[in-house]
Amino acid sequence: MRQFDVIVLEENSPQFNNWTPPFEDPALGWSHDSDWNRPLQSIDAEWVVIVQPAITIDRDFLNNLAEVIEGFPMADAFAPRVKNNGHFYAGLLLNKSKGFAPISENEKMRFVAAPNPMIAVFSSRIIQRTGLFDLDLPPEFRLIDYTLRMAHAGGKMFSVPYLVVKASQLTDESSLNQVAPLWEIYYKSLPVGMLSAFTLRHPTTLPKFLGFDKGKKRRQFKRDKATSLSKLTADYLKEISV
Repeated sequence: MRQFDVIVLEENSPQFNNWTPPFEDPALGWSHDSDWNRPLQSIDAEWVVIVQPAITIDRDFLNNLAEVIEGFPMADAFAPRVKNNGHFYAGLLLNKSKGFAPISENEKMRFVAAPNPMIAVFSSRIIQRTGLFDLDLPPEFRLIDYTLRMAHAGGKMFSVPYLVVKASQLTDESSLNQVAPLWEIYYKSLPVGMLSAFTLRHPTTLPKFLGFDKGKKRRQFKRDKATSLSKLTADYLKEISV
C-alpha cells in the first residue's frame, strides 16, 4: 500500500489534458480528474491528499505531512494552511448562524470544522466510512460538506500551523458566502437548532425549511444517511465552532 494518493480535481478546460504529475515516487500515486468521486473509488494509499491544480504539491510538503500524521495519531484528516502572497489561509470553523469563518493566521494547533476549500488530507479509512462527495453542491463547498459528514462518521480534522502548502491563486472567499449551498450543508449535517438559526438569518431559505419544495425527500435522505449512526458529539461540535 502506498503512503499517499494525491487527487487533483478541476473542471474540464483547454489545458486539462496537458496536466502531468510534478514528480514521481513509488510511495505516491497521482490522479487528475474532473469527476470528484471517480478517484475515491480506486484509492491505494493510507492517506489521500485532495487538491485544486493551483496548489503546489512537492516533496517538502509530503515529508512534512508524513511527520504530522505520525505526530498526531488522534486525527483522521488535516487542514493544511495555504500560503499565497505572504498570507496564510487555514481551516474553517462553524460560525453559528452565519456559515463558516476562517481561523486566524496565527492560530495554534486545533481541530477545525472544515479545510480551506483548496486542499484537504483524509485517511483512506475515514474515506471508506464517509463515502463519496455530494456533487449537487458547487465544487468550493464539497470539501466543507464532506468534512462535516466525516465528523458524523467519527472523524476529526486537525490544523497544524507548520503544515503549509503554496498556492498560485486562491478560491474567492466571497464565493463561500452563498446562502443556498450553505443551507443545504446545515440541513444535512448540523443540529436542528443551528439550522433554524441559519434559516431565520436568511429568510429566503424558509420555504425549503418548511418543506415547500420538490427537493424535500432527497434532502431528508441525505440527512438520514449522514447522521443515522452519528458519532458527532456536542462537545466536538462546540470545539469546531466560533
